[in-house]
Amino acid sequence: MKLTIDRNALMRALSHVQAVVERRNTIPILSNILMVAEGERLSLTATDLDIEATDAAVASVKKAGAVTAPAQTLFDVVRKLPEGSEISLDLSEGRLSISSGRSKFALPTLPASDFQTMAKEAAPTRFEMDAAELRRLIDKTRFAISTEETRYYLNGIYLHHAKAGSANVLRAVATDGHRLALAETEAPKGSSTLKGVIVPRKAVAEARRLLDDAPETVVIEASDSKIVFRIGEAVLTSKLIDGSFPDYQRVIPKENNRILIVEKKPFKDAVDRVATVSAERSRSVKLTLSPGKLTLAVSNAETGSGAEELEVEYDAEPMEIGFNAKYLLDVASQIEADETRIEFNDAASPARVLDASDAGAQYVLMPLRV
Repeated sequence: MKLTIDRNALMRALSHVQAVVERRNTIPILSNILMVAEGERLSLTATDLDIEATDAAVASVKKAGAVTAPAQTLFDVVRKLPEGSEISLDLSEGRLSISSGRSKFALPTLPASDFQTMAKEAAPTRFEMDAAELRRLIDKTRFAISTEETRYYLNGIYLHHAKAGSANVLRAVATDGHRLALAETEAPKGSSTLKGVIVPRKAVAEARRLLDDAPETVVIEASDSKIVFRIGEAVLTSKLIDGSFPDYQRVIPKENNRILIVEKKPFKDAVDRVATVSAERSRSVKLTLSPGKLTLAVSNAETGSGAEELEVEYDAEPMEIGFNAKYLLDVASQIEADETRIEFNDAASPARVLDASDAGAQYVLMPLRV
């Protein structure tokens, strides 16, 4: 294998695939990136056998060939070479020589024939959607993905076709049992067969990273066990979480009639300030609502107490309710409008949070005892 390639083109392709590689691997070759040079392209592939990323860059191939090289070292070397420089890659006697200007490196390699890739399978569902809308669905929901491995079926985003009134939508939902985030967009043509897949946290993160460099549209393919994101030249393939996502509709409150309208930034800042003295474990903040006023308070025997009052729109019966401060801040960070609408029922029932700037997003927060 022998070729020359623009450093920026190689860097872009490497950045799209190398994050898939696990830093600690019991199988040495999975720490490597597969490099295949043929025609006028250098193709790169990385995998951990649950998720696989491929990308390609235009190259001047003098001698076709394939090899695997250490992902992290290769990425770091290319990253530190000058922008706009030309890089020469030459495979000789089991070493990959990398040269650019006066810089020369030689990396150990393993045979391309030993590299394992994920099995391909037919995808009955295939549709194209706006890249900005997929970015939105991910950004509005991924913060609520559970990190609790025992409930593995919550360790991802539930992506599915659904009905919202008379409209067909593509909906993303994530929950960790304490909070829930839901975002939806008009269903793309061809998505009606997507009855429900759970996309793992790592695949969500990698797809979101690829979307930063995405063209206007992306292609999604799904089967019973895998999902594929085609984003420009890059292709991300991931196994799906094999489990049943809970019936999230049951926890979304429908009849919360105590309505609080509060300015987002002052609310977010006040929660952040009073939470400074909250207990590290529960991070609970008590909200006391009365007509026209909201009081945020924390009282802890060990760390102290704090309180702050805000003027708000609220004309229902007074009530007290507690929430995890971090969860309040996470949801407030998703609100784009200047004002946040929070709907309550009572102190023991979940609250629903809405964004006036995004009718296709809503959030549910479970209360804490305070």
